[in-house]
Amino acid sequence: MAVFTEVGRDEAADLMQRLGLGRLVDMAGCAGGIENTNYFVSTERDGQRHEWVLTLFERLTAQQLPFYLYLMKHLAGKGIPVPDPQADASGAILHTVRGKPAAVVNRLRGHHELAPGPEHCAQLGAMLARMHLAGRDYDREQPNLRGLAWWNETVPVILPHLAPEQTALLTAELAYQNHIAATPAYQGLPRGPIHADLFRDNAMFEDGRLSGLFDFYFAGCDTWLFDIAVCLNDWCIDLADGATDPVRTQALLDAYQSVRPLTAAERELLPAMRRAGALRFWISRLWDWYLPRQAAVLKPHDPTHFERVLRARLAEC
Repeated sequence: MAVFTEVGRDEAADLMQRLGLGRLVDMAGCAGGIENTNYFVSTERDGQRHEWVLTLFERLTAQQLPFYLYLMKHLAGKGIPVPDPQADASGAILHTVRGKPAAVVNRLRGHHELAPGPEHCAQLGAMLARMHLAGRDYDREQPNLRGLAWWNETVPVILPHLAPEQTALLTAELAYQNHIAATPAYQGLPRGPIHADLFRDNAMFEDGRLSGLFDFYFAGCDTWLFDIAVCLNDWCIDLADGATDPVRTQALLDAYQSVRPLTAAERELLPAMRRAGALRFWISRLWDWYLPRQAAVLKPHDPTHFERVLRARLAEC
């Protein structure tokens, strides 16, 4: 989350009233994340306080956004604890604020577990599998916009900023991932809507139980295995050096497979997909670091973290 577009209280209050969400009590810009403008908004309705998140989309277009918003609606309807976009009187869930496409969702309760243990990872793994299965009958299609095609487009833009050893690593891994993507085993992997960015700060826990998953604005149709790999690369590593924590890794995978067993091809390609997940976030963080956008509140992530994660995945192969 970040603030690129300033929103006045009157504008926010008008939107909350139009959505039937009550009288605006408070609002504050969110400092985390780097893609969209986000505000936490509190309203009062029927004597009760309600908490919301107002998002203005800075990169995604009004044509792309229905995929994400209706995916959340679909998953919420299947019992997956995700934010539920709020509709106006006409039923529309995509709105406009300050000339930008916007949405309002309920703010999930709980807190982040930034130092997850095996039990947290197990809960995440089981919920991830439930989410994948719940999305099988979602009827909208959109590719993972930060997938291989975007990697191939973006790497030439960031290479001039890198040291020679980083350039060698990045180009070699990109070539490897292009090779993997062309194999029949990869092309036959189970697919569907995925979160694609389910880090530990995109999940909430309350009283020790997983209470919600959020920030679906990198979602797309891709392999379920890539989604698993992204989670393993964040929930189940030592943040200092990127090394795999075997206990947390096994907890997440066992719990996932208790809901949806992996295929033989998925088990075989998991190491390659963990490398792919590290590459994807190294590329995007390099891009945000060297080619930042202006924002009132913006904290770009350190790209060297995912360089370490990628090197750790390679060392484990």
